[in-house]
Amino acid sequence: MSLNKDHQQLLLQVARDSIQQGLQTGKPLAVNLTEYPEELTKQRATFVTLEKYGQLRGCIGMLEAVRPLVKDIAENAFSAAFRDPRFPPLQADELDDLDIHLSILTPAEPMAFSSEQDVLSQLQPGIDGLILEEGYRRGTFLPSVWESLPEPRQFLRHLKQKAGLPPDYWSKNIRIYRYRTEVVG
Repeated sequence: MSLNKDHQQLLLQVARDSIQQGLQTGKPLAVNLTEYPEELTKQRATFVTLEKYGQLRGCIGMLEAVRPLVKDIAENAFSAAFRDPRFPPLQADELDDLDIHLSILTPAEPMAFSSEQDVLSQLQPGIDGLILEEGYRRGTFLPSVWESLPEPRQFLRHLKQKAGLPPDYWSKNIRIYRYRTEVVG
């Protein structure tokens, strides 16, 4: 799915409006699906990343498509601004300095591999987003994380840590899924 420029701008505006609505009412933007083009009402999984002066200010999303795209953007933008536990809730004076990035995910597909080295050999830096699962532990990195962790071994080690596992951990029970994103903003 590749969105045209008008649809991309519309989604960015929905994200900004949802954050503005949150500042005013404490609630995300209410989205009426009949007001949006059909392409924006299909169920899609998204992440909304907020940056202030090039630094992460919030990032929240869904790995599975459970809501229409435009609603997912509105909910995740609100959550990234006000519910990311790593940051205090966004303040009104921060809004003008905020850069909003939307990541629209393809469905995740399980990877087949025989070892950690096999996984590393299959990774496509800058392209692949990964979900790593082991028991009840789970972590994901969007493809944009490759910008700060460009080497596959380093990327995987940090992903294991994000999932609550030691960086050198390996088990035959690890499951890894790959997805890609269309980035807007």
